[in-house]
Amino acid sequence: MLALYYGPGACSMAAHIILEESGEKYEPRRVELGKGEQRSEDYLKKNPQGRVPLLQLDNGEYLSENTAILPYLGKRFNAWPGDPVAEARAHSFIGFIAASVHPAHAHYNRPERYATDQVAHPSIKEVGLKTFHNYLKQIDGKLEGKEWISDKYSVLDPYAFVIYTWGVRRELPMKELKNYTAHKDRMMKKAAVGAVLTDEKISI
Repeated sequence: MLALYYGPGACSMAAHIILEESGEKYEPRRVELGKGEQRSEDYLKKNPQGRVPLLQLDNGEYLSENTAILPYLGKRFNAWPGDPVAEARAHSFIGFIAASVHPAHAHYNRPERYATDQVAHPSIKEVGLKTFHNYLKQIDGKLEGKEWISDKYSVLDPYAFVIYTWGVRRELPMKELKNYTAHKDRMMKKAAVGAVLTDEKISI
C-alpha cells in the first residue's frame, strides 16, 4: 500500500488529490511543517532533503520530489499522457512548476533561504512575488481555450491547482486570470479536491 507524507497547503497537495481520487487505499501521513517535523531525525532518515511530498511505495522504498512522484502516480492511475510529445510536454510543465514557479514563491515565502542579511529580505520578497505572479499569468495563457493543462485531465491539473491556491494565499488578483480561475472552478467540482481541502484545512 502506498503512503504519502504531506504538509497542509504544500505542493504535496497535488499527490494528495491524485491519491484521493484514485480510489486505491493509501495511508496519508501528515507532516506538520510549521512545527518542523520535516526536520526531525526520523523524517530525515526517510528524506534527507527534509521536504514534502514523500511517497512510500508498496515495497517500502521512498520516492521524493514531484518531478518523480507525479509521473509515477499518473502512470499508475491512468492520468498521464500516452503520446510521446504530450508526455514530453507533461514533463516540461512539471519541471516548470518545480524549478521556476515554486522557487519564485519560496523567495517571497522563505527569503531567509536566499540571504542571511535581513535587510535584503524585503527586496527578495518583492522580486519573488512579482516573478511568481508573472508565472501565474503564463499558466493562465497556457489554459486559453482549454479545460485542462494537457489534452485531457491528468496529474498536471492538481499541481496547477495547488499553485493557484498559493496565489490566493498571497492575495494576488487571481480572478483577473480568467482561464486559470475557470480551471480552478473545474477542479473544485471534484469530490477528491473537496476532501483534500477539508483535510488540509485550506480555503480559497
